[in-house]
Amino acid sequence: MSSPARWAGQLLFYAAAALLTGLFATRPVWPQFPKDAAQLLIAFAHGGERKEPCRKLTAEEIAKLPPRERRPSDCGRERVPLRFEAVLDDRPLLARTLPPTGLSGDGPSRLYEKFAVPAGRHTLVLRLSDSGRAEGWDVEQRFALELRPWQNLAIDFQPDRGGFVIR
Repeated sequence: MSSPARWAGQLLFYAAAALLTGLFATRPVWPQFPKDAAQLLIAFAHGGERKEPCRKLTAEEIAKLPPRERRPSDCGRERVPLRFEAVLDDRPLLARTLPPTGLSGDGPSRLYEKFAVPAGRHTLVLRLSDSGRAEGWDVEQRFALELRPWQNLAIDFQPDRGGFVIR
């Protein structure tokens, strides 16, 4: 049978367990991110140029193809790897060669990187080569940033919007 002492004991036990759980959930304070820093997130997926240019098929070549496979040109699937570089205040932040994804190397190259940078004014230069050239850049953009502590700044690459986009 239940007695008032048993109910009080259970209540005291549950209250102590809840208090300890709450205490250990909030203490010790462990900061996940520095208080005086901002976060830069560079994330994009972009397909480079094809390794081989498309070849226009002749009328005879098109006629030899089965009706369902007839097409005006023959294009290889494989794409070139992207070269990417990020420079913050004239110091290299990231330099990568991004291989194409997919079993045939025909998918987009992907990048996802996070950086903690000091809050304040910065100059960020982003460079990308997606044409397979060995030297130089196809896209190069410079941004003047004013970062606040704990600010998250996302950078994407959207060629239809002019290149790199900061959000």
